[in-house]
Amino acid sequence: MLPSRTLPLLVVAGLALVGATGPLSAQDTVRIRGTLERIDGPLLIVKSRDGDEFKVTVTDPPVYVALVRSSVADIKPGMYVGATGLPQADGSQRAVEVHIFPEAMRGTGEGHRSSDLAPQATMTNASVEQTVAGNDGHTLTMKYKDGEKKLVVTPQTVVVTYAPGDRAELKPGTGVFISAARKMPDGTLQTPRINYGRDGLMPPM
Repeated sequence: MLPSRTLPLLVVAGLALVGATGPLSAQDTVRIRGTLERIDGPLLIVKSRDGDEFKVTVTDPPVYVALVRSSVADIKPGMYVGATGLPQADGSQRAVEVHIFPEAMRGTGEGHRSSDLAPQATMTNASVEQTVAGNDGHTLTMKYKDGEKKLVVTPQTVVVTYAPGDRAELKPGTGVFISAARKMPDGTLQTPRINYGRDGLMPPM
């Protein structure tokens, strides 16, 4: 069981993930998917996947959330997960990523909606009703309040879970995901939380 002091942090991480599934709500916020280039005092210099460079600061108190590599074998019926998928011809979804939520985050962002991760991508946050192994991977039957979706988890699907993070783990080359950073007058960006990949994992968000 996770220590109680870590639960608020992980709930914040879940809310960050939910916020990543739709369009940005304000023109003065920026979403960043990229790699930490260097650290310059309080500034984190991040290069986005598109090649843009951003100078980022973190508000006080900061929240750092580590994404930890997991596997489809860790996904069990009854778990609450979030999955980004791409629609397939048979009506199912091919999972690009699956996030295993801690129990404290059950119900976070429940439902099925669009995602900005890739064209036509969707996000489904739901309880796992069933897992079935097949030739093409594991099929997850995911049920939420207003329906259900079937997602196929392939060997290429990235499966992660959350853990409390630490700024000391942020090194050049670390993959980071920032769901919403606010533009500041001096041109820097400010965010309350940073999600990053632990042990070389590139955040799939």
